[in-house]
Amino acid sequence: MATSKKKVWYKVLDNKNELPEGRVKTVTAAHKGICLTHFEGKYSALDNKCPHQGGPLGEGSIENGMLRCPWHGWDFHPQTGVPPGGYDDGIETFEVKEENNAIYVGVEEEVPHETTVSDIMVETMVNWGVTKVFGMVGHSNLGFADAMKRIEQKGKLNFYGIRHEGAAAFAASAYGKLTGKPAACFSIAGPGATNMFTGMWDAKVDRAPILALSGQVATQVVGTGNFQEVDLVQAFGSVAEFNHRVQSDSRHAELMSLAIKHAILKRDVSHLTFPDEVQERKAKPHAKAKTPEKRMTTLEIAPPKEAVDDAVALIRKSKRPVIILGHGARAYKKQLAAFAESLNAPVVTTFKGKGLISDYHPLGGGVLGRSGTPIASWFMNESDLLIVFGASFSNHTGITPKKPIIQVDFDPLALSKFHKVEVAVWGEISRTLEIFEEELKSGINALDQTKEVAERWKIWKEEKAKRLLETSDNGVSSIAIFDAMNQLTPENAVMCVDVGNNAYSFGRYFESKEQDFLMSGYLGSIGFALPAAMGAWTAVGDERPVVAVAGDGGLCQYLAEITTLVKYKMPIKLIVLNNHELGKISKEQRAGEFDVWQTSLSNPNFAEFARSCGAWGKRVENQEHLKAAMEELFAENGPAVLEVITDVNLI
Repeated sequence: MATSKKKVWYKVLDNKNELPEGRVKTVTAAHKGICLTHFEGKYSALDNKCPHQGGPLGEGSIENGMLRCPWHGWDFHPQTGVPPGGYDDGIETFEVKEENNAIYVGVEEEVPHETTVSDIMVETMVNWGVTKVFGMVGHSNLGFADAMKRIEQKGKLNFYGIRHEGAAAFAASAYGKLTGKPAACFSIAGPGATNMFTGMWDAKVDRAPILALSGQVATQVVGTGNFQEVDLVQAFGSVAEFNHRVQSDSRHAELMSLAIKHAILKRDVSHLTFPDEVQERKAKPHAKAKTPEKRMTTLEIAPPKEAVDDAVALIRKSKRPVIILGHGARAYKKQLAAFAESLNAPVVTTFKGKGLISDYHPLGGGVLGRSGTPIASWFMNESDLLIVFGASFSNHTGITPKKPIIQVDFDPLALSKFHKVEVAVWGEISRTLEIFEEELKSGINALDQTKEVAERWKIWKEEKAKRLLETSDNGVSSIAIFDAMNQLTPENAVMCVDVGNNAYSFGRYFESKEQDFLMSGYLGSIGFALPAAMGAWTAVGDERPVVAVAGDGGLCQYLAEITTLVKYKMPIKLIVLNNHELGKISKEQRAGEFDVWQTSLSNPNFAEFARSCGAWGKRVENQEHLKAAMEELFAENGPAVLEVITDVNLI
């Protein structure tokens, strides 16, 4: 004999007068959606889903004595749920009782949650160390979102609801650049997923691991032109190194494991898309989440002996070696500084590698290239050997091919990518450095260039002091902003920079100490700074300050994310250089002998906007107030925005 399930009563209205006669309302009893009606003096409870297409009956109305579905106008009796004519597609009803003027609905006790495919995959994801997810919950990803909710409630995952999926992908990209580990971005099908595309490309070209998770419409309607239907596997085929649709019969834990393993080892993009019907499917009886235990190999690959011998021979005979560090050397700052000290060789960086050696280190020479200092270019030009670690040789950096070059990189395809080099060394950087140092214990002929580094810095600082005297009635100069930042920015901050004139000035004038720097390097995507700062904060928490520097053009792309900072109490400090212009584009138009056209901007008062969102905000319009305002900015405990009106010509 079947055992009847226990009935549980849930209060759905504190006061029955909240629902007037002749009205309907959606309420919830546990997780059950209820259409509560008040008709002919009686309160009734019906299932909230219309049997036609699941329309929310609680959003409908009572017309001519019948409850009408708001989607397609199907009618039901507001007390019995029976349609006109008594057809068999009526609506389930539930008992209602009144107590102390409140309304209660009785529903069967919920059965314990059964493990779903999404549960298995989320647990596997967390086991592999992917614990930060940026995204937006929506109708085609609800099952997977529900699984993440359960893991978050256990304290194993943090989900950050953003205002635009593009910001989610940039945040995850920045997290990967800073930590070398993947975070996830999460979206619905169709436009939510395609919004993530730019940030995914940013991660791909800057070799940052990232996991993209997208919902998808039900498999049965794929190919029919269904609402928000996009073939996401095909759409992301160009950006994702690992790119799969999750199916009912997939090996679900293994599929998630492979996605994350590819992201980490390839330093690339992995994408999984989840059809709607798969997300809530019950897991197979013995399905278990997987872990990375014994699934990952060490990456400490030693370079070939012949390459080592050739490199060591070049270093031994060099008088004026210069070391160049790119973003790929980020994890080896201390070892590379020690190697430079053993050679007394200047160290310069690419823009993406800014901060890999402090500008206050006796051998630090600043940034090379278009965003760089004359110190770095001078030492490159005076060198007789360039030793390059983890750099891509982009045009923006301008590493000259006219000097003998030793290039060290973990990626064999990056070696001699654009032109031949004297010695291409394929190996993991720290292992390669150990071998170099052992081989170079004797026989080094390099000159001590430490004194020259100090001399070149002296010349550059004198030049910067002259530029600092240039003022304007149209706004503050960029050099004044970065001079103030040099004095006040916390020495261990993570700093996120946008694209445009603000970035060029940042690279040239800001003097790094122990900060880390994040930017949209190869993709050069405007709008990067603010969402990147969100990703950085989730990586470092309260252990390090996070600072974003943006122009007005870039900030407006994701301006609404200031509300995200407030919601999650992210104490990010945002400095926006507002010149009411896409100044970098105006400059390029002039350089190309075009008319300056359509680069002017109409901006809000960013400080007022920040305050309206619940953040601290202040605007500075002249240089004498700059330093005091910046001190206030860094003294704030929560999210804060400092807007500086700048002169577009003083960069």
